[in-house]
Amino acid sequence: MVAYLNEFASEQRQVLAEQVQKFRQQPIESMREVAATSADGIKSLKAPVRAFAHSGVKLVAISQSAMQNLIELESEVVTSALTAAALRLERAAAAENVAYLLIEQAEMLGATRDRVADEVARAVEIFRVAGREVRKVGTHLYGQVFERAEEAPLKAKGARARKAKRAVRKPTPRARKAAA
Repeated sequence: MVAYLNEFASEQRQVLAEQVQKFRQQPIESMREVAATSADGIKSLKAPVRAFAHSGVKLVAISQSAMQNLIELESEVVTSALTAAALRLERAAAAENVAYLLIEQAEMLGATRDRVADEVARAVEIFRVAGREVRKVGTHLYGQVFERAEEAPLKAKGARARKAKRAVRKPTPRARKAAA
């Protein structure tokens, strides 16, 4: 293990010494290479930044949709609670005696329990859908940014490949007459 670390350190010192030598002999060319490498690095950040921004927009849409659904549910909860309270008061006013009052109120307890359970289930479903959508955005973002970076092969340093010039076809005599 120590021998491996010494070998690694030796290699790193040698690489560093070569770079220093290159900087001393060709400082302008070295700076050009550093600038080109830096420019390539900055250009490579364009796609991840766009992916993060797009994911942010998706997350805002998901949260807005979830909040809208929760506010609508809250409105329905308040409306149904007020309706149930009004119905309880109407039945209490119409009751002939205390026994009928208690029977009427007990019958309404089951409906209230079912209503509350339904509202809780709807709220849980809203959060579950929002969570699922957030997870989709997160996995998509991870796939775009991090897995793409792992797949990208490192460019070999050296002469840059030039774009091939495309052969230009000369127009036929018929096309020249039509253009004239």
